[in-house]
Amino acid sequence: MNHRSLAFRLGAWYTLLVSATFALVGTGTFFGLQHYLRSSLRDSVSRRSTQVEQIVLQAPADAPNSTIAREIETRIAPEFNNRFVRVTREPATVIFRSGPPANRSFDPSLVRAAAPVKATDTGSPITAMVRDQHLMIRAAPVDAISGNYLVELGVSIDPIDAVLNRLLDLLAVLLPVLIVCAAGGGYWLVTWALRPVDRLSQTAEQMSLQNLTLRLPVVPSGDALERLSISLNTMLGRLRDSVQTSRRFLADASHELRTPLTVIKGELQELAGESTLTQRDLRERVGSVLEEVARLEHLVSGLLVLSRLDAGEPQSDWVDVDLAELASSTAEQMRLMADDRGIEIELSALRKALVRGDRARLKQIIVNLLDNAIRFTKRGGTVWLRTAADDMGSVLEVSDTGIGIPSASIPHVFDRFFRVDEARSRDDGGAGLGLSIVKSICSVHGAEIEVESRVEAGSCFRVTFPVPRRSIVATGVDLPRTAKISNVTLGNF
Repeated sequence: MNHRSLAFRLGAWYTLLVSATFALVGTGTFFGLQHYLRSSLRDSVSRRSTQVEQIVLQAPADAPNSTIAREIETRIAPEFNNRFVRVTREPATVIFRSGPPANRSFDPSLVRAAAPVKATDTGSPITAMVRDQHLMIRAAPVDAISGNYLVELGVSIDPIDAVLNRLLDLLAVLLPVLIVCAAGGGYWLVTWALRPVDRLSQTAEQMSLQNLTLRLPVVPSGDALERLSISLNTMLGRLRDSVQTSRRFLADASHELRTPLTVIKGELQELAGESTLTQRDLRERVGSVLEEVARLEHLVSGLLVLSRLDAGEPQSDWVDVDLAELASSTAEQMRLMADDRGIEIELSALRKALVRGDRARLKQIIVNLLDNAIRFTKRGGTVWLRTAADDMGSVLEVSDTGIGIPSASIPHVFDRFFRVDEARSRDDGGAGLGLSIVKSICSVHGAEIEVESRVEAGSCFRVTFPVPRRSIVATGVDLPRTAKISNVTLGNF
């Protein structure tokens, strides 16, 4: 038996508590019964003593002592009833003392005489225990017309002691048996109660990364154990989703890395196999390799950003940033790319909106959203950039008149390496990480991002930031949900 196990310790505490309870109950029973028996005996002694007192009170003033003694013997019969009776008349004259009782439970001659007590001094009888003779004696002063008397009447307490001794013997035998039964029953109950925990442990030992679909058994007990099982199963579900996401991410990353590496390898092999190349062919081959290297560098940079965001970035560099000012400066930097594609960027309703965060990361949100909007908007289209703030927080909105996103693809636009159009996205240089990075940055800053889109009607990405705790957000107007824009769904990065 493992003395350090939870079952043993709980069983030991259970046994200790039950044993203490049994001991307290036994002790209370013993003293309660003792008090009850002695109270009953005291009442009986009081009634018999009152009878003797009545005999003394009713005696005439000139009644001789023998007459009083004969009356007590006749009416009380102390020897036959196993009682002790002694009547003393002042000054210290014993007029009656009973003989040995029929059961020989005490010796009347050995009962010490009580000190003379005057009725005017005490006013009430006194009950005491005579231990050497096992007697309970009641001494009552009586002021009669024939004189002052002290009436003593006693009864043996041996029957009470016998009952109490039998109770002690019973408790001495019963308590150890009850304690042993409590120990065994407590250990069995604890073991039975912890059996679901053992099943949980056995199931948990069978779990691995290869069988994350396995779930812990849920005991419908309605207590903390059931809640723990449900919580652990929920955690396992999240863990499975996380592992599957990591596996899918690793597979997608490997696939994305393999494509440019394969192209680079092929180009270099052709260069190594051809002895004569014109200057123009050499430049084309080298240019192709450099394009793939740039694509590879772009992909690795995106993976590095995601890994840093997943690991959690420190907030020591966070400052209050005006989204309107940041959006305006970023849009000016992106105009050259937009002009090359024949797309116009419009800054409308740029209202002061303060947020607290990493300025570089916040700028990355705007850059990625604008970049996707520009890439997937046809020539002659328009990209709108808006900011606003109210009591609920600050809002950044990027919309476009681009190709839009199918409704079935909208729930997946923030997944890593997801593309709405694989071929077109790859030709555009995107790896499907742009929106994933935007989503991760928003999560770090406690912001929410949502998208609305219709095919060939454009897309709209709205980022809502919470009110900064140490900044006062300028109140602005709510952004109208007009034609939605900015299809970053293709996840360029």
